Amino acid sequence: MPTTHENEPHRHRRTAESFGTDAERYDRARPRYPDALIRRITATAPGPAVLDVGCGTGIAARQLHAAGCEVLGVEPDERMADLARRLGTEVEPGTFEDWDPAGRTFDAVVAGQAWHWVDPVAGAAKAARVLRPGGVLAAFWNVHEPPPVVADAFADAFHRVAPDAPFDVRAKPSPAPLLDTAADGIRAAHAFDDPERWTYAWQWTYTRDAWLDQLPTQGALTRLPAEARSEVLEAVGAAVDTLGGSFDMRYTTVALIATARTAGAS
Repeated sequence: MPTTHENEPHRHRRTAESFGTDAERYDRARPRYPDALIRRITATAPGPAVLDVGCGTGIAARQLHAAGCEVLGVEPDERMADLARRLGTEVEPGTFEDWDPAGRTFDAVVAGQAWHWVDPVAGAAKAARVLRPGGVLAAFWNVHEPPPVVADAFADAFHRVAPDAPFDVRAKPSPAPLLDTAADGIRAAHAFDDPERWTYAWQWTYTRDAWLDQLPTQGALTRLPAEARSEVLEAVGAAVDTLGGSFDMRYTTVALIATARTAGAS
């Protein structure tokens, strides 16, 4: 059975629950998910009933709803959940591990940008309990790669204002640890076929203002004091100015998909 460690994301609930400090900005600025991913999830699931774990403000939920799904969200941050409800998603409060399904089952359990906040073993076991036979667990993330000048400006400023931060923002984003940890948890549940990995590459053009609008929604900045956050944004804004005021961001959307075994399968 995989082991868990104190530095794994799901053990840092204060960061996980800090995104609601500006829920409207989060919903406005965070990137959406590729339509091809949404279509593939809906085509793979045996029906339209979807449980969205850590649904936040409902970004993925609204995309799934537009694709014909019936979506129920679970979200521990009431500020995020309230906005999701106002934007049309039904949401129940709580962490997924503690949430009571009250006998309900679903065709898909999804988590957009959220499964790393869930205990990977307990979460997979819970998903297995609420999925109908043949249902799918789909955890997916957007991984961004800014131009080096923008990434370096952010890292330099962040480490200047938060030298004791417990993570290294200089490290090149890699989805591998997220996928590996989630896959280990899914295998430990002994209730799914071996998970598949899907990958989608795309890009988005950001103006200076648009990127500075999104940056404060990232976990590295949500808990910084306002003055320190402003210093980071000023440095990043200056870097974007050197590129002419806009830049192309490369994104990779990665997904881990596992199908719940039917009765008697091994």
